[in-house]
Amino acid sequence: MSSHAVWVLFIIAFSVCPLPSAGTRSSIVLPSQLGLGSPSSCRAPDPNLYYQPVIGIVSHPGDGTSGRLSNATGVSYIAASYVKFVEAAGARVVPLIYTEPPEKLLKKLELVNGVLFTGGWAKSGLYFETVTKIFKKILEKNDAGDHFPLYAVCLGFELITMIVSQDNNILEEFSASDQASTIQFVESAKIEETVFQRFPPELLRKMTTDCLVMQNHHYGISPGKLLDNPKLSSFFEILTTCTDEDDKVYVSTVSSRNYPVTGFQWHPEKNAFEWGSPRIPHTEDAIQITQHAANFLVSEARKSLNRPLTQELLDNLIYNYSPTYGGKAGKGYDEVYLFAQV
Repeated sequence: MSSHAVWVLFIIAFSVCPLPSAGTRSSIVLPSQLGLGSPSSCRAPDPNLYYQPVIGIVSHPGDGTSGRLSNATGVSYIAASYVKFVEAAGARVVPLIYTEPPEKLLKKLELVNGVLFTGGWAKSGLYFETVTKIFKKILEKNDAGDHFPLYAVCLGFELITMIVSQDNNILEEFSASDQASTIQFVESAKIEETVFQRFPPELLRKMTTDCLVMQNHHYGISPGKLLDNPKLSSFFEILTTCTDEDDKVYVSTVSSRNYPVTGFQWHPEKNAFEWGSPRIPHTEDAIQITQHAANFLVSEARKSLNRPLTQELLDNLIYNYSPTYGGKAGKGYDEVYLFAQV
């Protein structure tokens, strides 16, 4: 191309996209000129909320790996996926070791802003007694004016069903072990102010058509049996149901009518943080479910009135322990925190 042709192209380009002149530069308007303030005048956080929330997670009997990591008497564990679940939403964790003396556990409840009951198998003995005491204390704290949330996952939901109904034989058998499933919303349920309140409408729709939630349980409760029990029906509102491998319908998500208590028969933590089963959903939609569920728990915990003493909290955080990799067997939990009997 000749130099003349290049010059002609330059002139054409300049006429179409002229360089900014001094006058053009002065037309750029900064946020401060619009009255939007400057970085030094950021809006103050809500003084009614606590932005350093802590969640207490109750340990479960055993090592979480059928004895592959520890056969010690009295050992208990917390799957690291529950810890990561809480941390992903902006909170820290204090382990509530179920073998600790009751007075120590109750003291630890003053260091946290909410509690999580995990999945597992134990439904009797010291573990059941400990969960019962903590559950009653959670209700007491709410009755006294502290907004103190509870998430009860899988076994955790089964346990509070037993506790609220005062019937240790209330549960029914279902075939939903290692199964991804859809989730069906109860038409009469109001999802405002529940775990589903901030889920995008499209994600809620996909949950009813795509297998985006992970089930891993042999027990549960049917909608009819829950509604026929006056204690349960007055305490819980059924939000969702699921269907097991034998086409039996069970309650999969509940919300307490009067307390910040949410029960899941499914596992909101597994999608993002567990890899032992090939059936665990790991799609972007599935990960969003984990994140939205975690966000709701922590947003509720920020409403708590608890303001723990810094040093006492630091001494009890789960950061004082190290997780153990248990996923080499290709099943079960990928990581667990192990606790010796206290």
